[in-house]
Amino acid sequence: MPMSIGNQILVLIKKEMVLEWRSKYAIGGIMLYVFSTVFIMYNGFIQIEPHVWNVLFWIVALFISVNALTKSFVSENTQRQLYYYTIAHPLAVIFSKIIYNCILLLILNILCFLVFGLIMGNPVKESGLFFMALTLGSCGLAITFTFISAIANKANNSATLIAILGFPLIIPILVSLIKISASALRLMTDTSVTTDIWTLLIIDVLLLAMTYLLFPFLWRD
Repeated sequence: MPMSIGNQILVLIKKEMVLEWRSKYAIGGIMLYVFSTVFIMYNGFIQIEPHVWNVLFWIVALFISVNALTKSFVSENTQRQLYYYTIAHPLAVIFSKIIYNCILLLILNILCFLVFGLIMGNPVKESGLFFMALTLGSCGLAITFTFISAIANKANNSATLIAILGFPLIIPILVSLIKISASALRLMTDTSVTTDIWTLLIIDVLLLAMTYLLFPFLWRD
């Protein structure tokens, strides 16, 4: 009796965890990048103002996303993809990667926040609002780069294609994240912060719906 899509997703998530554990150097390399980048920025600025802290944090978070997630499908060889094609539903494949990447990116961004707080101080005044933005932003970036990685894999792993497709999709996410986190740092009194949160949530839902509709056709190609 074939497994349901839900069970397939759980099995594939476990597979992603095993593969990630086998290549621990990848996560270690990302954290080394975070430490070195934050340390250089700390020594490069005489004094880091909260608004500069806010922008620098999301720049580093964006590069973490690119380095950690664009390999989702690029690292899969043709034989492995053919094997998945025979045993798993395409939605199970993409959603397992999205769920795993959301969790991975959220953990990396939390670690990034801790490094920023340790080295450059923590100007966040409303932690709940900031971590809501961090969660929604991590999910949005994970969905975007996972799907773009799948497209790039079908186009001979074109790094240029990742940049071209990713740029217009991540700009609205980053704009919303910077506005919400600025409110969390009390850099601005913005009465529309609820609207920004809903905008970010709607963007995530639309990206997920786009992936749901388009990935099965991409998978059959």
